[in-house]
Amino acid sequence: MRLTRFTDLALRVLMRLAVAEGDLPTTRDVAAVMEVPYTHTAKVVARLRHLGLVEARRGRGGGLALTAAGRAASVGGVVRELEGAGDVVDCDGETPCPLRGACVLRGALRRAQEAFFAALDPLTVEEMVAAPTGPLLLGISGGGGPPGAGWPAGRAEGP
Repeated sequence: MRLTRFTDLALRVLMRLAVAEGDLPTTRDVAAVMEVPYTHTAKVVARLRHLGLVEARRGRGGGLALTAAGRAASVGGVVRELEGAGDVVDCDGETPCPLRGACVLRGALRRAQEAFFAALDPLTVEEMVAAPTGPLLLGISGGGGPPGAGWPAGRAEGP
């Protein structure tokens, strides 16, 4: 399984907000620290807000904050929601596979996909940032690391 860049960024935003201390970071702050385009980050934040995982506060002292539901959210549930329930392969696409009616691979891939999600189910967002990850994340997210230290742009792997 490979996560979409959208889901990867969403998990990184959740992790960043889970360790936020003091002033709340803005979407622009989070985008800058992670060295990803603001527009992508804004779309991710909007989706996370829609899911009730993140809240955005306006005005002085405003910014982004993880909700209680966001802290307790299952990583498997978040990934399922963001990745969708689609099949790993598109057997019914523009050129449907001639084997789709009798193929055992499709079912095996569906079970493998569910096993992937199930392996992430017990892990919560809060647990993702437990030591040693949380302190390291603070160091690279503007909480004590060198200026400009963040994740590399275009990073395709998960958090």
